[in-house]
Amino acid sequence: MATNESRVGVGRTSVAGVAATLALVGATALAASAGRTTLVVVSWAAFLAMAGAAPLGALAGETPRASALVWGYGVASGAMVTSAAVFLLPTAVGHHPQWGGFGVALGLVVGFAAHTVGHRLSHVALPVNRTVAELTAHALAAGAVIGVVYGNTELGALLGLAIVSHKAPAGYAAATRLARSTTHWSVLLVPAAGVGVAGVVAATASLPAGDAFRGVVFGFAAGVFLHVAMDFLPRCELGSEVHEALAEDDHALLDRLRSHAVASTVLGGLAVFVGWLALTPVV
Repeated sequence: MATNESRVGVGRTSVAGVAATLALVGATALAASAGRTTLVVVSWAAFLAMAGAAPLGALAGETPRASALVWGYGVASGAMVTSAAVFLLPTAVGHHPQWGGFGVALGLVVGFAAHTVGHRLSHVALPVNRTVAELTAHALAAGAVIGVVYGNTELGALLGLAIVSHKAPAGYAAATRLARSTTHWSVLLVPAAGVGVAGVVAATASLPAGDAFRGVVFGFAAGVFLHVAMDFLPRCELGSEVHEALAEDDHALLDRLRSHAVASTVLGGLAVFVGWLALTPVV
């Protein structure tokens, strides 16, 4: 049986992963030349979060630490909920309260629908690794939304950094699944780069000036990211990913991890709050 150290190097380095990284370098260079510095920062933060966590997941092998999953998912989820509520919702409602609200509802429904359809596709034979395909599709969609947001507003980097924070636990968990095969973790560089590449392209789209239309768009963005955040809430139930990561069926430990789930989610929200206080000028 392979050791944890050997699993990090299982398989060959992904050519697609290297190509995606080079594509991100080119895309962000163009964005920087166009003055989209914030988008460049968010793009590379998303890449480094997933690319940095992936080898750790590969090192953990088929048995990731349950506590790492709980804290990773919890902090990311809390940060995403808070940032969407504080930055995107007011922007949507500020453009148009009703249309902004409809946009939020649409984003939540579309997010749920995409998640459900994606799960059904997990039962279909695909010519590519299913985990990588799902993460790449999600990264491209999230990147497109982030690009539209940053291409049409003056929001700071805190929103984007909070939104892409979930890329770290996602990369860790995905790499543990890839460890069960001979797929090298570097293939996760494809979805890691996907956020930035899609974001740079989407940022070139200029939204119509109408408040109703912009209310729907920013409400949709808020709804999508709220759905993703709720989906990332650490669930410490029987049959959950956290439960499966336990070395043994320890109900007492699962109960303790529920407290960790709440604490980590609160910590993620507080991190955004503190960041907002630090960056907001004192009146």
